[in-house]
Formats: sequence, C-alpha cells, structure tokens
Amino acid sequence: SMAESVLVKNLQQQLERLFNQLTDLEECREDLDDDEYDEAKQDTLEQLKEFQATLDKATSGNVTLEDELSNLKLATQAAISNAFKTPEVLRLFTKQEPAQLRQTLTQIERDITLGKRSSEDAKVEKSTILNALKMRGQELSNEEEMFLQDSLSPQSLAPSQGVSDQVLNLIQNKT
Repeated sequence: SMAESVLVKNLQQQLERLFNQLTDLEECREDLDDDEYDEAKQDTLEQLKEFQATLDKATSGNVTLEDELSNLKLATQAAISNAFKTPEVLRLFTKQEPAQLRQTLTQIERDITLGKRSSEDAKVEKSTILNALKMRGQELSNEEEMFLQDSLSPQSLAPSQGVSDQVLNLIQNKT
C-alpha cells in the first residue's frame, strides 16, 4: 500500500541518517576527547537500538512489511553488533551506488585471495555490502544470498564478538 511504501522509505532514510552519524563520528574522532567520543558513540548506539525497536513494532504481524524491512533489520543489527569496528564499511553503506559497492566487493574478494585482508573483517565488510546492495533493490546471486544467511547465523555472530543477546535473539527469531 501507499502508506506502507512511505513508511519503508522513511525508515530507510532514518537508518541512513544514523549510519551517516556513525560515519561522521569516526571521521572527527581526532577532534574529540575520549569522553566526548564515548558519549556520542553511546548516544548513537541507543538511537540504533530505538530504531531497532521501531522496526520490530512496524513489522510485528505484518508479513509484507516483514519482507520489505528485513534488510533494514539486518543492517541495523549489523551496525549495533559491529558498531564502529569498520567505519569505512558504514561509509560504503550510506554513500555509494550499487556499481561502486560491486567494485568494492570484488576488491575485498581479491584481497582475501591475496591474503591481504583477514577473513573475519572481510566477512563483516562483505555481508554489509551485500546488505547495502539488497537495500538498494539489487539482485543478489544465490551464492551471495547463502553468504548473507550464513553471516547472520547465530554461530557466526558469537557473543565473543561482542554481540548482545538481544541481537542474537533477533537473529534466531528471524530464521
């Protein structure tokens, strides 16, 4: 419906704003003292968690919206669980067009092959880029879809990586 597509668009814009906020925070890291930085970081994380709650409310019992917003949910959860680990990935998410994202994906895969990048970091970046592509309505190959599913399984987001129980529950309920 019209109302639903407006809602989806608004939620996408809200998430992009939060991602831009994260990116800006990382970019001006040197200009802030530790307290200011930590406070801003916590504040943004709180906003992301509130956004996550909004998404959950919006989709509860609505299958159409659930499908539409599943990418946003995954992106939000990735941002919360990997918060600030890879600000450049957030930058990709918010600023780039599908062609640039594809190019970056190819670069990451090449780096993995050449052993220039740890597979852990690469996995986070790759799943973030695939999510970003999906959010922009791009078709993913079966292989890419499988990779995304795997990267969001509770095993791959083990608590050792600092993922909150809340996020793990969200993932488990998702599957």
